[in-house]
Amino acid sequence: MSWQRPIPLVGDTTSAQERSEAPQGWAFDAEARDAFYAAVGARRDIRRFRPDEVPPAVLERILGAAHAAPSVGHSQPWRFVLVRDRETRDQAALLADREWHRQAARFDDRSSRHMLDLQLHGIRDAALGVVVCCDRRTAAEAVIGRATYVDADLWSCAAAIENLWLAARVEGVGVGWVTLFRPEELAALVGLPEGVETMGWLCLGWPDERPPEPGLQRAGWSTRQPLSSVVHYERWDVEEEHEPAAPISHLRAPAPSAVVGARDEGDVLLTPPGSLGVLDRAVDRLLAVGLGPGSPVTAVIAAASHPVTRHRVSTYDDDVTHEVLAATAAGESLGAVAARLVGAHLDIVDAGVDGAPIPGAVVCRPADPRGDLVERDALSLSDVERLLRAGRKHGSRLSSQIVVLGEVGVGNTTVAAALVAAQLKLHADDAVGLGAGGDTGTLARKRALVDAALARASSAHEDLGAPMVALASLGGPEIAYLCGVTLGAAEAGALVVLDGLVTSSAALVAVGLEPGVASYLVAGQESREQVHSVVNRHLGLEPLLSLRLRSGEGVGALLAAQLLRSAASLRAETGRVEEPS
Repeated sequence: MSWQRPIPLVGDTTSAQERSEAPQGWAFDAEARDAFYAAVGARRDIRRFRPDEVPPAVLERILGAAHAAPSVGHSQPWRFVLVRDRETRDQAALLADREWHRQAARFDDRSSRHMLDLQLHGIRDAALGVVVCCDRRTAAEAVIGRATYVDADLWSCAAAIENLWLAARVEGVGVGWVTLFRPEELAALVGLPEGVETMGWLCLGWPDERPPEPGLQRAGWSTRQPLSSVVHYERWDVEEEHEPAAPISHLRAPAPSAVVGARDEGDVLLTPPGSLGVLDRAVDRLLAVGLGPGSPVTAVIAAASHPVTRHRVSTYDDDVTHEVLAATAAGESLGAVAARLVGAHLDIVDAGVDGAPIPGAVVCRPADPRGDLVERDALSLSDVERLLRAGRKHGSRLSSQIVVLGEVGVGNTTVAAALVAAQLKLHADDAVGLGAGGDTGTLARKRALVDAALARASSAHEDLGAPMVALASLGGPEIAYLCGVTLGAAEAGALVVLDGLVTSSAALVAVGLEPGVASYLVAGQESREQVHSVVNRHLGLEPLLSLRLRSGEGVGALLAAQLLRSAASLRAETGRVEEPS
């Protein structure tokens, strides 16, 4: 007698006989199969994005695909933090830019420059950031399959990322996976609890590029290895083994629409994209804040004397500061002449120069006694707050301009080195340079002084890493004032061009206070002070000039501002291409 097989109402309805007769019966039809492989082959790491929002229904489908990924022990350890807030994205972009420059600095000069030519993220441009996290708070032994492979939860999250990426590609949405972060910094940025780890930041949005091949391959950075080179049969081919070659591994900001619009402008020129190198990025930043070739330039030169000079850390007498500032007011100092040649308006600020006030200089001096860094704090907190307010008010009046920062002050590279060392947790040997005209004896005294200053400040202030505390303890009045100018100018939508180490240390504090300021900065130059390159990288900036200048007074930044305006003119006057109809 023959009986009918019970067919379940849920689950797999096929029988063993059906499966044996058609072992390929689970396959999709040819059209669906080809579409899938087309999506796999066309998946790209996108770096340039349009600012348009991704519709909620599209986003839900993409995230649903990620959530449908396989996971060891069906643990589903993935978590997705969606980030739209511009301030958070600005901070994330700054962290990524810092790491980008740190990594580039590890290579030889050629590879480093090549890496800096690449665009490695679109955090500011993309409509959405997705921080993919792995919740590892469940013990590995409690999850089937993790007792032996404890990192299988991370692999599961990587599978979720791939699902998300392929779903986005099918929807026409771009994804860029950014791992240029120190994991603990990214985790802190989005407030992850202990035991939850980040897998990086996904930029997600409509792509502003449609690359036919992987970006690093297109840029000549690497090539895809043939399949045969990564497949082994039965076991590793030990007999054919040879030492493998190291992989080719070189290693609130303007609105996204403005950032992308500036880049669009460069994309229609009759010249290859990126043909102006570092200048192209600086011009993009100039245009994104609404400036152009004819934008006016104002140079703010702030000066101060420093009690630290009593320790013989400079080769010049204190009265040189007063002399140079007086020459600047008279239009005869190097900085004043450079400003005149560039056509820049010159604002001169006496932020604490010993001696009588100088006609033509705005006076904004500290009210309280000042220290030499070694025995007492450089400034009182109330003086720092007052100088910041005054500088911020000054900067806020400089909207729609290129603002150049300059300084005058015997001994101020020692002060700046101490301030930078505290902010970046460096030793004196890594932060202190010769300064103008220094010798080995001067250098030794500077390093010893910075060591002593850092030790005293660390002992006196548990929160020395806080920007305001560091500025009061180890900064200078001109640095505090220029920090305020930077904050005010950025808020007013101006572009700030930095000069040497002293102005960059002011910008470092400003970014610590307001991370979005970083998008309004351009590194005019890289001076001979050894830590200046470290500060530029920390700010995510690549200098326009590297001329080994020691002049201060904003000279390098003024030259760079003129170069920047010339580059903007090149872009404005170069022929445009017509889009095919």
